[in-house]
Amino acid sequence: MTKHAIGFALLCSLIVPSAWASGGGNGASPSTADRLERTAPVVDAEFTAGQAAVKQKNWREAISRMESVVKRDANNANAWNLLGYAYRNLGEMENSFASYERALTINPQHKDAHEYIGEAYLQVGNLAKAEEHLRALDKICWLPCEQHSGLKEKIEEYKRKASGGTGGGHSWMRNA
Repeated sequence: MTKHAIGFALLCSLIVPSAWASGGGNGASPSTADRLERTAPVVDAEFTAGQAAVKQKNWREAISRMESVVKRDANNANAWNLLGYAYRNLGEMENSFASYERALTINPQHKDAHEYIGEAYLQVGNLAKAEEHLRALDKICWLPCEQHSGLKEKIEEYKRKASGGTGGGHSWMRNA
């Protein structure tokens, strides 16, 4: 099959079902709006409000919203991750670690949770645990991903500060 024939077949497979769904068949099919109403994912207003609170750095509000979400849906790894993030930004590290661990128990492949818990470990001075989560991201991210890059950068920055240097060599070398 040529590239054009494959493209045409793909186009037809997309157009024909949508024509039938929008009433293009025998008239018995529901409208597209009716189908979308039934199949659209349910938006969790509490989760959305919690995300907004995180963006606004309103950590207490974010915690309140995300705690509400996880009470209703204890398996929401994204809510647990954002809960950990909000706790970490308030310096409540015990709650932060517990929330991140819960997110990773639910979804061991959760890239954001690995990045953020790695950053939390750096915040408390545990480089080895941060590097453990960087290695996990190295396995999860087949292609470069922002979570891996972000944590790697934070680890490098942590190491530079720990060694007392800027990472750019001796100052006399930069001025030469």
